[in-house]
Amino acid sequence: MNKVVEFLNVNPVQYLATVGRDGKAKCRPFMFAGELDGKLWFCTNNQKDVYKDMQENPEVEISVSSPEYAWIRLHGKAVFENNMAAKEMCIQNPIVKGQYGEATNPIFEVFYLDDAHGVIADFSGNTPTNSKEIRQNIAIFEAGQFPTGGKVRKPKGMIR
Repeated sequence: MNKVVEFLNVNPVQYLATVGRDGKAKCRPFMFAGELDGKLWFCTNNQKDVYKDMQENPEVEISVSSPEYAWIRLHGKAVFENNMAAKEMCIQNPIVKGQYGEATNPIFEVFYLDDAHGVIADFSGNTPTNSKEIRQNIAIFEAGQFPTGGKVRKPKGMIR
């Protein structure tokens, strides 16, 4: 999990894909808020369409790539929780604080990805690694190797 968290932190703009209430795909830029109690947390506003879409269909995917062309795609169920510790963590981001002011703002919502699983790959043409347990993929990513043997350049700022 640590390498996924580091990758998300180093590449701060991710893209969140949802199914809209109109049945059509929606993709929006999002920011990872942090890891707390082994969960990947994000935040939004309960007045936004994205919140309403996730209330109707909580299955989401998040994708991000590095400048070195490595990428992660995570799938999971968005679980909204009135978790004050998670809200306090999120509000530390100046962008979030500028929008909501304080963690107790009634429109401020936090969610985590339940049953997060995904794919780690690059644009080399190698077959990506699929796994229900993202931890298996993290070991491959930490080693700097993909299952097909192709090397991946680690993004700047990644801690080994």
